Amino acid sequence: MASRAEVTLPVGKITVTRRSAGTIAVVGNPNCGKSSLFNRLTGMTQRTANYPGVTVERRMGRATIGDTAVDLIDLPGTYSLSPSSMDERIAIGVLFGRVPGTPRPDAILAVVDSTRLYQGLFLVQQLVELGRPLVIALTMSDAAEREGLKIDVARLRTRLGGVEIFPVVATTGRGVKQLAASLAPSLTGRAPDSISAWPALQRAVDELTPMLGPRGAGFERSEIERFIVEGAGESESFGARALPTDADAPLASVRASLFGSEPPLAEEARQRYRWAREVLAEVQTTSFVIKRRSAALIHWINQPWPSTVLFVLSMAVVFQAVFAWATPFMDLIDAGMGAAGAGAAAILPDGVLESFVADGIIAGVGSVIIFLPQILILFLFIILMEDTGYLARAAFLVDRAMRSIGLSGQSVIPLLSSFACAVPAIMATRVIPNRRDRIATILAAPFMTCSARLPVYALLIAAFVPDRNLLIFNLQGAVLFGLYGIGIVGGVGTALVLRRSALRGAAPAFILALPEFRMPNLRTVALKLLDRVRIFLRRAGTVIFVVAVIVWALAYFPRSNAVETDRVAARVQAAVTLDGNELETALETIDNEAAAAHLAQSWLGRTGQWIEPVFVPLGWDWRVSAAVIAGFPAREVVVAVLGTIYAVGGEADEQSLAGRLSAATWPDGRAVFTLPMVLGLLVFYAWCLQCAATLAVIRRETNSWRWPVFAWAYMTTLGYTAALVIYQVGSA
Repeated sequence: MASRAEVTLPVGKITVTRRSAGTIAVVGNPNCGKSSLFNRLTGMTQRTANYPGVTVERRMGRATIGDTAVDLIDLPGTYSLSPSSMDERIAIGVLFGRVPGTPRPDAILAVVDSTRLYQGLFLVQQLVELGRPLVIALTMSDAAEREGLKIDVARLRTRLGGVEIFPVVATTGRGVKQLAASLAPSLTGRAPDSISAWPALQRAVDELTPMLGPRGAGFERSEIERFIVEGAGESESFGARALPTDADAPLASVRASLFGSEPPLAEEARQRYRWAREVLAEVQTTSFVIKRRSAALIHWINQPWPSTVLFVLSMAVVFQAVFAWATPFMDLIDAGMGAAGAGAAAILPDGVLESFVADGIIAGVGSVIIFLPQILILFLFIILMEDTGYLARAAFLVDRAMRSIGLSGQSVIPLLSSFACAVPAIMATRVIPNRRDRIATILAAPFMTCSARLPVYALLIAAFVPDRNLLIFNLQGAVLFGLYGIGIVGGVGTALVLRRSALRGAAPAFILALPEFRMPNLRTVALKLLDRVRIFLRRAGTVIFVVAVIVWALAYFPRSNAVETDRVAARVQAAVTLDGNELETALETIDNEAAAAHLAQSWLGRTGQWIEPVFVPLGWDWRVSAAVIAGFPAREVVVAVLGTIYAVGGEADEQSLAGRLSAATWPDGRAVFTLPMVLGLLVFYAWCLQCAATLAVIRRETNSWRWPVFAWAYMTTLGYTAALVIYQVGSA
């Protein structure tokens, strides 16, 4: 039995520490209502992490029934004990106790969709054969009633070896209390009786076991079943213990006798579904029901043209919501952080402490939570589409088109979301089960033109691209549209190259059981949304905050006493000779020039001057180089950094800063911001991965620093090369 975890619960003013009675694995097919039931049983006690070494989420929670606490593990959905994806391998590995850091479950809660009993019985019979205490929850029993399906629970219990079965409706809580009450007793209950679903397989196990010798005694009967069906190599691939080396010949003999020339997995499917049909004929009856208008509407929506129109409209709403609806909330957060920084600056004395609190800590926190509106809105739509059953339909609809560029249909929503922000978009790739497709989507997403690039685009286009028409198009608008197109080309090209090189592999079969359209459960939606926010703040948020504080330190230290002395003297002189608006303008100019001087001799400024020779072939001077480095935590701060460097203040508007940029020159008098240099800089920003938040989330989602380092190096090289070619050719 698994080790017992202690549970601390507050009771009045007394804290009671209880031990968890054991661990129960929650298992079921995808889209069977498993997560909704898990949320109903565990509520706010959930915690989410990754399984060691992989990016599959481990969701655990506690159900407290009376005085007993039970740990629940919500395993990824699987159709059988023969895995076809990393998620399924993890689920099966946990069931067999092979995943480090995760206890072997003491019992199993099998979740079966009442409207798809035939499909669910395949997995259930395999779970019965594991020989563990088992409880079955028949979810969506209300939907089954509406469809005229009646399940004889008592008869089904008999056919499944005496397993306790509870019809439930997770969205309303009907039947959940009775189910919860059965969980703790199941930990010490007996395993179900043998059901003889495939007698020939049981005889094969009896035949092989003695051949394994003394070392074979350590294998569970269900493990030997999987060896026979899948072969030792396949079973070992997801963590199974190795068979004795002398067992290859006996195993091959038993497999040949059982399967002959038939594919083992195909034979297993025939045998198990034959049994499932027999059980279904005994336990399920169908009565006539009047066809509802909603059924006719759903049938119409599932047709090619209506479904395509609905998809386009749905994606337009999602894009608009993430891009535009989040803006007021982001502006509110930005204003709040600005007010907090100004308040701290007013309270604290001038100096390093004031700058650290206002420009380091508060600005760092703001750089994290500024993403929350977009993350909340994007995941709200994804969760709603998933709970209603529409997400699977959307993925199926565009799968063929996405496969032509090396991705899957499930990549479309993350890629569209990247036009607002790559951070929530990369987090949204968790809906893609195939690891190669998922990583290709993650690496393509940062190419899409996110909202953080727009301030830089707006500044440079307005300042250096003529405001005139090109045929019927405005030239500035055409350049902006071209930058969006360049981003798309970069993302699509990257996906194609990766899927034909580093991520090369056979295209996975796109098998998808389309769930019925259902009303989403608000409780489930809220819990999933809260879980996404917690993951972002805990994992990516810490990295973003640390990087922001580091860049502040680079831009602040070391301070120049000479610059500060000159600033104080200039302010005194201005106060003596000027007054009113002239004095206010003069003081602001003095402070801005002092800030520019401090930044020029800071570690950031010195770094910009040190690496200037690297970027001179692109037409950049040290000031542009320093601004690019400072923009690493977030691209949108580049405008503020340029404002400081060019002595117009961090809050400079586009017009005042554009004037300074236009007047910037090299020491020999040549203009810095020429049209070829500006176009090269725009393409550099279109292709370069200059966002610490994105890198942090890639690290989180791939569970490795290899991919974010590759993405940064690849995109930076691509952006540098493009800017180099544009500047050199344009200046020739």
